[in-house]
Amino acid sequence: MTMTVEGRAEPTSKSEPGDVISYARDQGVKFVDLRFTDLLGQWQHFSVPISELGESAFSEGVGFDGSSIRGFQQIHESDMLLIPDGRTAFVDPVLEVPTLSLICDVRDPGTRGRYSRDPRHIADKAEAYLRQSGVADTSYWGPEMEFYIFNSIRYDQGLNQGFYYIDSSEGIWNSGSNGVPNLGFRPRLKEGYFPTPPVDKLQDVRSRIVLALQAAGIDVEVHHHEVGTAGQAEIDMRFDTLTSMADKVLVFKYIVKNVCYREGLVATFMPKPLFGDNGSGMHTHQSLWKEGEPLFFDASGYALLSDLARWYIGGILEHIPSVLAFAAPTTNSYRRLVPGYEAPVKLAYSARNRSACIRIPTYSDAPKARRLEFRSPDALGNPYLAFAAELMAGLDGIRRHVEPPAPVDADIYELSGERATQVKDLPGSLDEVLSALERDHDFLYEGDVFTPDVVDTWVALKREREVDAVRIRPHPYEFALYADS
Repeated sequence: MTMTVEGRAEPTSKSEPGDVISYARDQGVKFVDLRFTDLLGQWQHFSVPISELGESAFSEGVGFDGSSIRGFQQIHESDMLLIPDGRTAFVDPVLEVPTLSLICDVRDPGTRGRYSRDPRHIADKAEAYLRQSGVADTSYWGPEMEFYIFNSIRYDQGLNQGFYYIDSSEGIWNSGSNGVPNLGFRPRLKEGYFPTPPVDKLQDVRSRIVLALQAAGIDVEVHHHEVGTAGQAEIDMRFDTLTSMADKVLVFKYIVKNVCYREGLVATFMPKPLFGDNGSGMHTHQSLWKEGEPLFFDASGYALLSDLARWYIGGILEHIPSVLAFAAPTTNSYRRLVPGYEAPVKLAYSARNRSACIRIPTYSDAPKARRLEFRSPDALGNPYLAFAAELMAGLDGIRRHVEPPAPVDADIYELSGERATQVKDLPGSLDEVLSALERDHDFLYEGDVFTPDVVDTWVALKREREVDAVRIRPHPYEFALYADS
């Protein structure tokens, strides 16, 4: 047995059903929470008493209604099964009643096979395709999780009204408020990076989030205040393999939201909740390895990159409009992807350069540290699908030896003349990237990783629920522009 930092005993092996059940009982667990992800990336769950969890559940599964889940089954084919993955077991650190969490795979009860629209299945297939390609046997992923912590978010939408209102004790707009004694010390717009308390009022909240993440078995490297006023935060997890890291992204979002809720605060992963200040992204570090050796390093290459790494970058840049349909998949994503806020909107790669959509970190020249940082994604995507799409684009670049445009070692926003016109912009809307996905998706179908029913369902859901729904509603600012015209 080993011990976590919180003093909880962890099972020697979580892969065997008997070990998971014994661990749960040793920890005094009363309920088992079975969790899975809908197509759009929302965690779903239901709970059973610990007495109902037998070893057969890990092979025979537990039934649920798939017709009530977004992007899953029709009502006439609703029966589905969940198969718990014992390797994902952890005692939930935010619930009062001792509860074991298990992430599950979705299966079809008729065929007993994995369900084609289960996002975790797609991530598993992407990892299998990587191994089958012979290029590498492992991909590592390290997302930087950014989010805002507010005191209040109010919003409503109706026939004759629509509004949102955000408030934060850290918000610079409260520097003149006098409802209670005003103690000051607030980060100004775009000046929230790394101030100490009392300007950073959320140090203890972030620390409590980190302790809860560690209790759930997630290794954390750093936490800090981010650039934005009003409580922008970043917490970085230690890198992991693709499916495992996608699991951790969902655990991360769950814990952040619940710890903040318990503190009387509200966390949001919206890419652009505030006008005029920095948005929140999910800069995603990634690298390929084979037989324990890093494949992205070459001492003679630009930024110490190998040919394979450069082709991988070429694949992402070539397919980026389609990739963003999964990696920046909301209308709000494109409120963030505008120039002027460190937003990575330029189709370029560069060492150290945060104005490029792909940056090569240069903190270390060690071969194992050589990786790329894809800066355009945000945390509203389904991580299983986003990571899988990015990997498939990179592998397509390697397969076809796609050369990216020459690296740009300058502030791309300040370029002028012909040089500026040579660097293209990212797509500017969700509708554009969905159209790109409809045109460019064959690379996703390699190895049967993505399937047409997944892509078609994704596009249809996104267009109906988001693109069209936002397009047909009056915007509050339109009243400032036109109401008195």
